Amino acid sequence: MDLFAKLKTNMGPLGKHSQFSDGYYMFPKLEGEIAPRMKFQGREVLTWSLNNYLGLANHPEVRKTDAEAAAKWGAAYPMGARMMSGQTSLHEKLEEELAEFVGKEKSYLLNYGYQGIMSVIDALLDRKDVVVYDSECHACIIDALRMHMGKRYVFPHNDIENCEKQLERATKLAAETGGGILVITEGVFGMTGDQGKLKEICELKKKFEFRLLVDDAHGFGTLGKTGAGTHEEQGVIEEVDLYFSTFAKSMASIGAFIAGEEKVIHYLRFNMRSQIFAKSLPMLLVEGARKRLELLKTQPELKANLWKIVNALRDGLHSHGFSTGKSNSPVTPVVLNGTVGEAAALSYDLRENYNIFCSVVIYPVVPKGMIILRLIPTAVHTLEDVEETINAFAAVKEKLTSGVYRNSEIAVSFGE
Repeated sequence: MDLFAKLKTNMGPLGKHSQFSDGYYMFPKLEGEIAPRMKFQGREVLTWSLNNYLGLANHPEVRKTDAEAAAKWGAAYPMGARMMSGQTSLHEKLEEELAEFVGKEKSYLLNYGYQGIMSVIDALLDRKDVVVYDSECHACIIDALRMHMGKRYVFPHNDIENCEKQLERATKLAAETGGGILVITEGVFGMTGDQGKLKEICELKKKFEFRLLVDDAHGFGTLGKTGAGTHEEQGVIEEVDLYFSTFAKSMASIGAFIAGEEKVIHYLRFNMRSQIFAKSLPMLLVEGARKRLELLKTQPELKANLWKIVNALRDGLHSHGFSTGKSNSPVTPVVLNGTVGEAAALSYDLRENYNIFCSVVIYPVVPKGMIILRLIPTAVHTLEDVEETINAFAAVKEKLTSGVYRNSEIAVSFGE
């Protein structure tokens, strides 16, 4: 069979809807300045789909720093991988600042979050080692574990009792192989918004020998007294062995970092293939990240504004009978029941008639029969934005429950 033949006949669970969804539900184009209100297909929409938690994307100091760094360095400098020719004192300075902020001895910059966490996990493990991980870990973690040649055990999301059972299994196996145990979870789970049970997992260190890696993409900058992250929020900074986060959320940029014990980070520097064989993070992104981190540390009102919007949005949704699941982070999932076709019709109604743009999550990302409208509040949203959104959601919820969307032309086109 021609390798490409199967790709042309089976587009996959999401791709099969591409005839109707491409450019609208999937790969939509939001245009204009990054802000709560942007343009979608020529009309202004109130958007809740941007991971710009602290509003730094268009902060005047950030824009100024980005522009000056681009003018000074261009987009190419430094040229080459860090191990070969791409090392600079500013890369090292940013690493020092990040490590201090998240309470670790050392940190190391990574070019991208997805690529970075995969490479961290790959470098840490060999075939003798055993992994225990949360079932709802992000795709980047799952992809990393696909490369792991040793054994891995999964526990149901945030189920500490089952996590303990998997640790018992892992301990027995590691004793046979002579390997170690790595537990992986997230600080904040990006789809559901609930925090990983870091404190409870750390308590298990009293019974089992393992190291804990936390992916805190959505917690960094939004949780904890200083914004250092979920490990600060839950009081387990010391117990978390490796702390990872990306610049793509609160920092509104590109890049990531891994932080932990100095000797461990030193090892990763010399063994992470994604960094050894890839170009160094460009200087304009390094300078921009330093400015963003400075604002994160010196302007606590940014996080305060974010949580004002989060709480207002969540309170309003709950007062109108909406469920936001177990979210205890800024990520706000609105959980509804309905088919893929109903989700498409509802989303179309929100965008076309209420000018509300948010991400719609359907099967296979969530179970069949479930719809999640995923809202990302930011520090630059207003209480008026919140009120407008809640009124729109109340209207479409009534249509959903009364069956208005069930036999609509859009639902039919999705095969419902």
